[in-house]
Amino acid sequence: MSTTKYIAIGDIHGCPYSMIALLEQLEEYKDRTYIFIGDYIDRGPDSRGVVDYLLQFSKNHDCIFIRGNHEHMMLEALETGHTTLWMQNGGNVTVQSYNGRLGQAEYFDDHMEFYNATKVYYETEDYFFVHAGLDPNISIKDALGDSSNYDDFLWSREHLQSNYPVWEKTVVFGHTPRPEPIVRHRMIGIDTGCVFKNLPGYGILTAVLLPEKKFISQVCLDNPEFY
Repeated sequence: MSTTKYIAIGDIHGCPYSMIALLEQLEEYKDRTYIFIGDYIDRGPDSRGVVDYLLQFSKNHDCIFIRGNHEHMMLEALETGHTTLWMQNGGNVTVQSYNGRLGQAEYFDDHMEFYNATKVYYETEDYFFVHAGLDPNISIKDALGDSSNYDDFLWSREHLQSNYPVWEKTVVFGHTPRPEPIVRHRMIGIDTGCVFKNLPGYGILTAVLLPEKKFISQVCLDNPEFY
C-alpha cells in the first residue's frame, strides 16, 4: 500500500467562492496531492473565476485535474460548433463568464490549455480517480484496455446500482450529486451538489482526505441562478 496522501475535491460548477473557502480549510494538508474530480464549469455564476484561481493555486500545490463531462461538452462544442447539448447543460453561463470570447485564438489561451490538459482518469497504487465512474462488472484494467469505456468515465452512473463492484482498487468520483458522500465497497462519491444550493439537502462542496476517508465540506457561498 502506498504512503502517498491525497485530497480529492468534488464538482465545483462555476462556484469560485465556495471552492476558495474549501481550499482554505484544506491548507493544513497542503503537502498532499490535490485531485480535482472535474466539472469546474457550467451552471454556476463564474466558471472563468474558478479556472483563474486554479491556475494560480496549481503553481504552489501539487494538482491533478480530471476532465468532467461538462469540460468534455465544452471542448466538443468549441471544436465542432455544435453547441446545443452544452447550452442545455448550463454552458450559457460559462460563455457569459468569458464575455463570449472563450475559444477565440487571442483570448484565454491559458484557460484553453488548462481544459485541454485535463485527464480522463488518474490512477495510483490504491485509487482510481475519475469524473463519473465505470462499469462495476469489469475490472479497472479491462476498462482501461478498451477505449470505448472512456465515455463511462465521463458519464456513467451504472456503478451506483452496485454494492460490490469487481474493481481492484477504490474508485473516487463525482458527477452524480447526493446530499451526502457515497461510501461503499471500493467506491467513494464526493459530488454533494454545491451548485444546487436552492435544493433541500444540497449546496455543499466536499473534499475527501485519503487514505483516511475523512470528509471536509463547505456550504455554497456563491449565488447560482441556473442549473
